[in-house]
Amino acid sequence: MSTIENAPLAVEDGPVAGCGPVRAPGRGLDVSAAERAATVFKALSDPVRLRLYSRIAGAAGEVCVCDIQDVGVSQPTVSHHLRKLREAGLIDSERRGTWVYYWPVPGGLAAVESVLDSVTGR
Repeated sequence: MSTIENAPLAVEDGPVAGCGPVRAPGRGLDVSAAERAATVFKALSDPVRLRLYSRIAGAAGEVCVCDIQDVGVSQPTVSHHLRKLREAGLIDSERRGTWVYYWPVPGGLAAVESVLDSVTGR
């Protein structure tokens, strides 16, 4: 065994010499913010739900469920995905007679924005 492998590391007031500049970790998210963000990311991680959300959020007002059925899945599956988006707090709805109308919840993407802010340092 060589003497270099057994030599003690030089420490200069904290970091190991030669490691480069040391940066403190970012503030990150607290537990509740991380849980909220994970819920939103999970809801938007499905391509069908992402398409549904983008159609609802991009509309100029409320959207009738009868107008958003052409996403490549059956109506019961659309209803399932819309329920998941509601449970995640991204959209809200109201039944009017036979039809259900959907709209984006203001601030529904705040958890995603919080994650992006913590990563980009904004």
